[in-house]
Amino acid sequence: MEIKEFAEKVCNAVKKELGKGYRVELKEVRKNNGVILHGMLIFSQKNVVPTIYLDTFFEEYESGVFFSEIVRRLVSIYRKDTPKGKIDMEFFRSFDEVKDRICYRLVGRKGNEELLADVPYIEFLDLALCFYYAYQGDVLGEGAILVHNSHLELWDTCTAELLKLAQRNTPELFPWECHSMSSVLKEILGEDLCEEAEDVAQDDLFQEDPMWVLSNDRRVQGAVCMLYPGVLDEIAARWTKGVYVLPSSIHEVILLIDSGRDETEALKKMIAQVNSTQVAPEEVLSDSLYYYDFIEKKVKIIF
Repeated sequence: MEIKEFAEKVCNAVKKELGKGYRVELKEVRKNNGVILHGMLIFSQKNVVPTIYLDTFFEEYESGVFFSEIVRRLVSIYRKDTPKGKIDMEFFRSFDEVKDRICYRLVGRKGNEELLADVPYIEFLDLALCFYYAYQGDVLGEGAILVHNSHLELWDTCTAELLKLAQRNTPELFPWECHSMSSVLKEILGEDLCEEAEDVAQDDLFQEDPMWVLSNDRRVQGAVCMLYPGVLDEIAARWTKGVYVLPSSIHEVILLIDSGRDETEALKKMIAQVNSTQVAPEEVLSDSLYYYDFIEKKVKIIF
């Protein structure tokens, strides 16, 4: 069974389970890097239409999970997670209402050609700065609404104005944080496991923390922190050296202090390998290796 056939079968079963008053539809959703996900939309009397992605459920089905169990879980997710109140989105038509929460994020230009044809953006090396509205409300909580070209017409504004707003808003709403790789590993693995790994590795360079993880305080769409004014310069100033910038994902970048050795080829290979094996396709930022030149005060592609 292919994913589309599975999705149609799921939609029919969910619609039957929910009964009258509900309409269930399928929608292919284009994510970052051209990744297509299969979403199920459930329409009712509410103005909030949740999208439940079916791709992971298809993987579970292929692994042996009963179809009836998948349907039961999907209905449970819908009933549990769908906001109970109504959302008034009329505010989104007013630029004055949204301008204080216009932010930006980084995506790779390669693989996102269709997306970039439909949204305002600013080129940065082989990347693109896209804009979104950082939604925050009592009913839906926090989320992001991508800004499209049609919104520029609606708001009677331009890309330059969006950039000016995002440069101010993004650092304020999502402050940057930079942690040593060792502290991040301790957080992920736990103190005891990380100490055991350090005892085995006995890596002097690692003990000196030459690697740092840069993101925002939410650790979501945090790779753009490398463009916050003065951030890379402040970090590089601690060593008065240049810094390699490894695009770990759209959510963070890894900073490696320049040791003076030629590590570019090895780092480039590492980026490509990690992106192809460890990062979800829709979260890959780039296979390029970047470098912050402490003297020139600029980021450049070096490989």
